[in-house]
Amino acid sequence: MRKVFLALLSLMFTSLMAVTPPALGQAKDFPNRAIKIIVPFTAGSGSDTSARFFGEKMSGLLGQTVVVENRPGASGVIAVSTVKSAPADGHTILLGSISLMSVNPVTMKDLPYDPAKDLKPIAGLARAMAAIIVPQNSKLVTLADVVKASKDDKKSLSAGTYSAGYQLIFEWFANLAGIKFNHIPYKGGAAIYADLVGNQLDIAIVDVGGAASLIKSGKLRAIAMSGETRHPMFPEVPTVKESGFPEYVTYTWTAFSVRSETPDDITAKLADTMQKALATNDAKEYGRSTGGELMPYGPADMQKFQREELDRFRRIATIAGVKPQ
Repeated sequence: MRKVFLALLSLMFTSLMAVTPPALGQAKDFPNRAIKIIVPFTAGSGSDTSARFFGEKMSGLLGQTVVVENRPGASGVIAVSTVKSAPADGHTILLGSISLMSVNPVTMKDLPYDPAKDLKPIAGLARAMAAIIVPQNSKLVTLADVVKASKDDKKSLSAGTYSAGYQLIFEWFANLAGIKFNHIPYKGGAAIYADLVGNQLDIAIVDVGGAASLIKSGKLRAIAMSGETRHPMFPEVPTVKESGFPEYVTYTWTAFSVRSETPDDITAKLADTMQKALATNDAKEYGRSTGGELMPYGPADMQKFQREELDRFRRIATIAGVKPQ
């Protein structure tokens, strides 16, 4: 009877293993095909550039091709949906951002994803100041000019942003200044830059990395930066804080995430790979060249940071009177 019992127990265990997915994802065989990084912004933005840089570093460390796919639109929902519908095997990575992880839950009703439940971070990448920019020949030279023009002119200044995050921090500034803008949403930075150069747009708030070359070449002009101190690449440009709004300090940031169901060992392998990439001299030089700073958080620290950012933007939304729409 004992032998029969053990035989039945063995059969039951084998059957259970056949229908129950393994707890681990066999990271030793990962990756076994190309990895995709889904970017919620158009090509040429600072976030896109960051994804391509770190994708290349990841490719060299893992020995597999890493492909960047741009899926802009719907405030990042399209990109998140793309990742959510892909297999949870680590081969599809989301370039998460402040907008997707900490702003959308505050500003969007019926958001079709929960960043805390549907996604888990691999690593932080970088943080950067935002730049308030205008056409090169604009009469708006300072934020004081912006405030005066907004109050004097019968027609509101047209203001461009390409994500919910930038819109919210612009609304925060407008609330502090007691002014209003005619907000114009764009899908990406390239279209904003084109309209500014063509004098079809009065003002915009964008990531510094994406606009840096246009500012340096004189095609666009930065009138303020959002950091605690002046930007090292543009020391002549004052901060919003020193321009009369001492409480206004904010940074944008990016991070890599995967589906929350991704096996822990595969997540750990990706996280370890990214820490190695972030520690290279190339990455440190990249951070300096973009004027931002690396944010080499591991999964646990990044998860904590994202929760803190969500709380921060809830407070900003309350201050700015922004409600979910």
